[in-house]
Amino acid sequence: MLMRTDPFRELDRLASQLFGSNGTSARPTMMPMDAWRDGDTFHVEFDLPGIDPSTIDLDVERNVVTVNAERPQLPDDVERLAGERPRGNFSRQLVLGDNLDTDNITAHYDAGVLSLKIPVAEAAKPRKIEISSGDSSLHSIAA
Repeated sequence: MLMRTDPFRELDRLASQLFGSNGTSARPTMMPMDAWRDGDTFHVEFDLPGIDPSTIDLDVERNVVTVNAERPQLPDDVERLAGERPRGNFSRQLVLGDNLDTDNITAHYDAGVLSLKIPVAEAAKPRKIEISSGDSSLHSIAA
């Protein structure tokens, strides 16, 4: 269903936490994600707390879903007392299997969580196939 494309992503996330990287357009910060299948629907949730929904961009090309978002930097004329929340650009790409219907993805943003629902493609759903034999009787088997 879901294929990871960057084996170093967890290492990058950990380094960002340890060294305090705030993300730039050259090096976007990580957005945590959960993914699961429930029946004929594949669910993905991204944590994007405090993000203005108008800055979220969701693109689908073939079987690759790309999510981009932005939390603006603080103005230069303020005195920063703490800086633990990442700011700047957030980006994540998912490579989805061919068994998902990327033409019918729905997205919803609420309480800092971007939720995607991706239906399983009709061609990937189990179905029955009729089998005929020489005695003209039909038998059904589950595919």
